Amino acid sequence: MKIILLSVGKTDDMQFAQLIDAYRKRVNFYIPFNIQEVPDIKNRKNLSEKEQKTMEANFLLKVLLPADHIVLLDDKGKQHTSTEFARYLEKKSHIIPKRLVFVIGGPYGFSQEIYNIANEKISLSKMTFTHQMVRLIFTEQLYRAMTILHNEPYHHE
Repeated sequence: MKIILLSVGKTDDMQFAQLIDAYRKRVNFYIPFNIQEVPDIKNRKNLSEKEQKTMEANFLLKVLLPADHIVLLDDKGKQHTSTEFARYLEKKSHIIPKRLVFVIGGPYGFSQEIYNIANEKISLSKMTFTHQMVRLIFTEQLYRAMTILHNEPYHHE
């Protein structure tokens, strides 16, 4: 199984980008992990919320593969503790043959078309974070999950 973090837009803050990349490298020690980005929408202020979500969906659909197991990072998704997330990944590794794709949407979330093709939704928190922070939090939690599964002393309960 390979894990992909797919997001709309890129991380433009170099401090965030460096931290995200550091965790990406750490995760790759345990499991293949890649971060993919689709372009951010240009001239956003001239588009309605629905138009923006539709355009973002078109970009996402070009990257997603038919065999992907798609998990939306969505505030209405299921929440996990770090240990529960680790067990979730362990179970997925036994049943998902190719790509487990976690998707971060644009500023307004996902279009209905993306909700329709998703296999499930996970929430990182009930709070709202910037998309750059979500990338960092997710990659750190992915690393934490890997250390939990390998009984390494990173996570403490």
